[in-house]
Amino acid sequence: MKRLTVLGSTGSIGESTLDVVARHPDRYQIFALVAQRSHVRMLEQCAQFQPEYAVLTDPDAAAQLRRAMAERGLRTEVLSGLQSAVQVAAASQVDLVMAAIVGAAGLEPSLAAARSGKTVLLANKEAIVMAGPVFLDAVRAGQARVLPIDSEHNAVFQCMPAAGSRQGVSRIVLTASGGPFRTMPLAQMQQVTPEQAVAHPNWSMGRKISVDSATMMNKGLELIEAHFLFDMPPERLDVVIHPQSIIHSMVEYIDGSLLAQLGNPDMRTPIAHALGWPERIESGVSMLDLATHGRLDFERPDPERFPCLRLAREALAAGAAAPCVLNAANEIAVDAFLERRIRFTDIARVNQQVLDALGASSAPTDTEAVLSLDRRARERALACLSECAA
Repeated sequence: MKRLTVLGSTGSIGESTLDVVARHPDRYQIFALVAQRSHVRMLEQCAQFQPEYAVLTDPDAAAQLRRAMAERGLRTEVLSGLQSAVQVAAASQVDLVMAAIVGAAGLEPSLAAARSGKTVLLANKEAIVMAGPVFLDAVRAGQARVLPIDSEHNAVFQCMPAAGSRQGVSRIVLTASGGPFRTMPLAQMQQVTPEQAVAHPNWSMGRKISVDSATMMNKGLELIEAHFLFDMPPERLDVVIHPQSIIHSMVEYIDGSLLAQLGNPDMRTPIAHALGWPERIESGVSMLDLATHGRLDFERPDPERFPCLRLAREALAAGAAAPCVLNAANEIAVDAFLERRIRFTDIARVNQQVLDALGASSAPTDTEAVLSLDRRARERALACLSECAA
């Protein structure tokens, strides 16, 4: 029986994780659930899984959950604040930590899990993008194991020769759906609405990651993540658009072989793979019927349509502070777009301006420096918003 803390339990990855866990009550026990403020959904999850701890980082939401738990007679202890999330991620009773808090907010709990030697199921790509060397130092110091949850990186992991090995590998190819605007006339993209941007054609995801998919910033951040996870130089990382989202990524070998991992677009597959690794466990995902799909298409990303992908490549090549700066700017820009304060096409504009201003800063060497740089980039991005809105 393995004990699991789920960081971001009320989000799409967290919900999928709990769905897989519920299929294997003999294998997994939930130790703690962590979210920001979704106290109603957290109450339902606590009633079903009866964890020892429930953490809401928002104190007001935690107070509401605490009252509701008492009314229901549930025994789960309710905690609040970021430090409580850090504590349940690092608790000695925990074997596995699902790191699925979206954005920079997930950095400190993910680092705590790594430093304490957990098996970290990494869905929070922003943590490694903004603090790659710092995160990997924490993994080494804690002798932790990191298993990738992003469908692309999990696919690469499955196609690599062995964990931590690059022997015979010439290139990693990440696939991208191209999002909802792959064929939209460029002139229409300024009028894109948040509702259109979050309507992904293949995947069911949260609002922020859905917008990132539409701009292909998501794929750019995944390139940076792949660089750190698989120790692969930038020039040996590539992206191809694959609209059907059946092939989740590929690994090319020096003998001309190209290994691909295929499956229906459902995050329960990579979650189940990581939860069970090195064994295979049932995920609840239907089997792939290639004859029904009929065809698999591929195309190169259009740099004019997807400038955020170019910016991510530039940040990866520059290294140092650039990935952290770009991630922070993008979080601010996407939030502003979802709140209708800037246009869809302004997301790339904000990202470019902040990267130009701060991307050449010194590389952060510890958590405090990462968070300081993240704050500076966010402040600069907020200043850029007024120019875009003018």
